[in-house]
Amino acid sequence: MITVPVTAIPSQAFSIVLALQKCQIAIYQKGQYLFFDLSINGSPIVTTRMCQNRIRLLLDAQYYGFVGDFVFVDTQGDTPPAYTGLGDRYKLLYLEASDLNGN
Repeated sequence: MITVPVTAIPSQAFSIVLALQKCQIAIYQKGQYLFFDLSINGSPIVTTRMCQNRIRLLLDAQYYGFVGDFVFVDTQGDTPPAYTGLGDRYKLLYLEASDLNGN
């Protein structure tokens, strides 16, 4: 499990290499919900995925060949993530393949 660094701003996009995969991630607030986009080498894996607490973001996208998954975790309760708490209250975790075995 790896903590992905995120910032408490309403819209952000960044690149990070995870499990030898060049990931482009966008996280943005729309209304009261936070959304997540993931592309690998410019190919979309998921777009406009609504973020919830402790719900894996790629559960139905494994057939795209991405290794691992992502999840937001509320460290102070059980609420959906909001940009104002990103990086502090709400952590974005990358779940490695070994974290997913049996899940």
